Amino acid sequence: MEPSLSQSQKMSWSIPIAIIVGFGMIALAIFFTGGKKDAPGATENNPADTTATANSGLRPVDDTDYISGNPNAPILLVEYSDYDCPFCKQFHETLDQIIDEYGVTGRIAWVYRQFPIAQLHPNSPKISEAALCVGDIGGNDAFWKFTNLIFQQRDITEPTNVTLLPEYAESAGISREAYIECMDSGRMEAAVTASIEDGFNAGARGTPYTVLIAGNQQAVIDGARSYDTVKGIVKNLIDQLDGNFNPTADEVPEASAAVHQ
Repeated sequence: MEPSLSQSQKMSWSIPIAIIVGFGMIALAIFFTGGKKDAPGATENNPADTTATANSGLRPVDDTDYISGNPNAPILLVEYSDYDCPFCKQFHETLDQIIDEYGVTGRIAWVYRQFPIAQLHPNSPKISEAALCVGDIGGNDAFWKFTNLIFQQRDITEPTNVTLLPEYAESAGISREAYIECMDSGRMEAAVTASIEDGFNAGARGTPYTVLIAGNQQAVIDGARSYDTVKGIVKNLIDQLDGNFNPTADEVPEASAAVHQ
């Protein structure tokens, strides 16, 4: 996505019908479920989590989103994330590797959405505002450069050094003055709040929380699943697109997911 996607860049949801059948083969544990009514943003989702919640309230991907990969890809990973969550850093590296490997094919894209959990990470809402300021000023590429710097420049158990955010903004290609003006104005605060509400409506109760979309099907990847698990899921879906899916193959991953239509 550039500063905004043109109409021709909007999502194309056409997809072979075989991929719908394949959703039932993605994971060992798959179930149909509704949404919870808990308070939002209460937990972090670690790799040991064994259940997921699907909810039909996911906001459609549109030209307000920041997308890595082909915006018209038939497979989307919509992630709700917290910049200071240790599991989010781990999963960010996983998805970055997935996009490096499969994004070049144009088959998959990664959508990053804000879900800061202030109860656990008091600075995370402001970091989310900072990322949206950078994206608003510099566009999609600047947003991703800034986001990647945040995760790359901190250890997994450490919070973000917020004093470095203006430096990261400059490294992403925008002026420090424009960044500071945006932050001082508070104009991205409402967008962060809206993103948290979007995530809650989509079923997120912790981070990372990722909704995998293919056609009219959605599956939840709840927590920081391993690279091998996510790769197995993505490879199976791409194989379906190519007509090469083998449901008896050994590489079908063991993962917990929730699916709904």
